Amino acid sequence: QVVLVESGGGLVQAGGSLRLSCAVSGRTFSTYVMGWFRQAPGKEREFVGGITWSGSTSYADSVKGRFTISRDTKNTVYLQMNSLKPEDTAVYYCAARDGGIVLRSQERYTYWGQGTQVTVSS
Repeated sequence: QVVLVESGGGLVQAGGSLRLSCAVSGRTFSTYVMGWFRQAPGKEREFVGGITWSGSTSYADSVKGRFTISRDTKNTVYLQMNSLKPEDTAVYYCAARDGGIVLRSQERYTYWGQGTQVTVSS
């Protein structure tokens, strides 16, 4: 069984930064494609970005240049969020799929974390 646990959410002022972490346990982490998604109140969950096992990344246009995804060899993936805006307020989820490329459709991800709240005040 694969378990994903996010951490690092919180309250930050506009223009500030946060770093989210997603710890992965279970099967071989190195083969997974990891994705980050978010869901704001009253809105559908949307793709934020993702990273392949080889380190290739892909981002939504709304966060490109502000957010950075990385992964280490200790089964953890990170979402560094800079220049945060009030519209970035959402519950952030990490997700995993076995191999392949970063896909933007949440249906293509098999495993999900419980989510962590990020609130950006104006």
